[in-house]
Amino acid sequence: MAIDPSGLQAYQATLRAAQDAIGGGSNAASASENVDFTGLVMDSITQAQGAVQRAEQASAASVVGQADLVDVVTAVSAAEVTLETVVAVRDQVVKAYQEILRMPI
Repeated sequence: MAIDPSGLQAYQATLRAAQDAIGGGSNAASASENVDFTGLVMDSITQAQGAVQRAEQASAASVVGQADLVDVVTAVSAAEVTLETVVAVRDQVVKAYQEILRMPI
């Protein structure tokens, strides 16, 4: 049984980078200088795409009888968690943007 923790790892990496960026890390001054929001988002999207591709490959391998059902379910679950995380982050970004637009000038 192979467990693919990529969704959880992507979430943890994003959480660590966000904490470092707002000063929650041990070395907040240098961490905030090194954090590139665009790079953070791109890395998260790349990891999400990888999880979805692994799930698709596992599903295709299962159809032709080359993969265990447990591996397929694990890959699909990891992709689902990753996608839900990306959607939740997107929703929060849209919400924050809308709040900014409502601010009085």
